[in-house]
This record gives sequence, structure tokens and C-alpha cells, in this order.
Amino acid sequence: MIKSITAALARKRSELGQKEKGFTLIELLVVVLIIGVLAAVAIPIFLGQQDTAKDKATLAQITNAKTAVVAQLVTGTAPGFAMTAAVDFTASADIPVELTWTSDKKSFCISGSDNAATKGHWAAITDTGAAVAKKTCSSAGAIVAAP
Repeated sequence: MIKSITAALARKRSELGQKEKGFTLIELLVVVLIIGVLAAVAIPIFLGQQDTAKDKATLAQITNAKTAVVAQLVTGTAPGFAMTAAVDFTASADIPVELTWTSDKKSFCISGSDNAATKGHWAAITDTGAAVAKKTCSSAGAIVAAP
């Protein structure tokens, strides 16, 4: 008797197991909805990380340019008052830099921006200060707000 009950239960379990193959439509919709919510949260965070990286790259570029200009001023090998190939610094094609001297030619300001500067990836640095994000140099060689 017990063998027949066990066999009947095993047969019923195998029948039930064969009927439930795959996922229901509701289960699939829930998974798609969860993936959509995760994407909606992750994409803005990812874009924010890209903006931060572009700001940091611009700051690094102008800091390196300042180091090159100061090194050449100290050694007396500065070629003049423009950021040229003669200055021992090659700007990245993605982040061009511009050197601006004060009217008395005793101090300078270096500004840089990525090629898509409309997004605000500007930075500036003076000969006596640290790099500042979202700023640029005026024609007088002072740091001002970026356009």
C-alpha cells in the first residue's frame, strides 16, 4: 500500500513539474520593469561620472601646463609670452590651453577647456594659485567666471 501511495505521489509530482515550464508573462514583465528602473537610476549617475572626469582632466591639463611654464621661467628658457611648441608642453588635442600674461608681464593665467566647453568643463590656474574648475582667464590675466 505504501509503495502504491509513493508511486502515485511521484507520478503527480512529475505531472505538475511538466506543466510548469518557463516563466509566466507577469514574471517576465516584473523583470523587465526592474531592469528599467535600475537603468533609469544608473544612467544619470554614469553621466555625472563622465562630467566629473572631464573636469578633472581639464584641471590636470592646466596644472601640467603651469608646471612647464614655471620650469622654463625658472631656467630662463621661456620663449616668450605665448603657449607655443617652444614651451616644453604639448597640450592634449581634447583640452586646448591658453596662456595669458598680466599687463606687467610678471604673472600669468592659464585656462583650458575641453572641445565641448559648452558643457562647462572649464578650468583656470594662475602662477601663484591652484587650479580652479569652471573658471577662465580674462584678457588682463585674472581668473574670472567661465562663459
